[in-house]
Amino acid sequence: MKKITLLLFTILLVSCNNHQRNCKDFRTGKFEFVQNINGKKHTSTFTRTSKLQIETYNGKTDTASVRWVNDCEFILQKLHPKNMKEEKAISMKILFTKNNTYTFEYSFVGSNKKERGVVTKYE
Repeated sequence: MKKITLLLFTILLVSCNNHQRNCKDFRTGKFEFVQNINGKKHTSTFTRTSKLQIETYNGKTDTASVRWVNDCEFILQKLHPKNMKEEKAISMKILFTKNNTYTFEYSFVGSNKKERGVVTKYE
């Protein structure tokens, strides 16, 4: 009986973790990132090429270099930082994909504080 219970539990765990990771589909294109900050919805749109990401947020446009570490991880480095905080590179990791969205985790390089978000691809 214990073996059957263990087998059923194992099958349940494996079937629940059925996330896709088609990261190559999200390397380039036009994207939108929506997040809530202090109860307000903030939207950022960006276009990513193989080497650059051009982002518009609150009417301001910024450009960052993109360096892919592997198919699902890349580093963003602002090209024209305005302060010390903007000089820090950001590590991005695509956790899983679904249709035209991906869920990602990001943090400043070297930081253990990670945040998550969902991005939608338009092209």
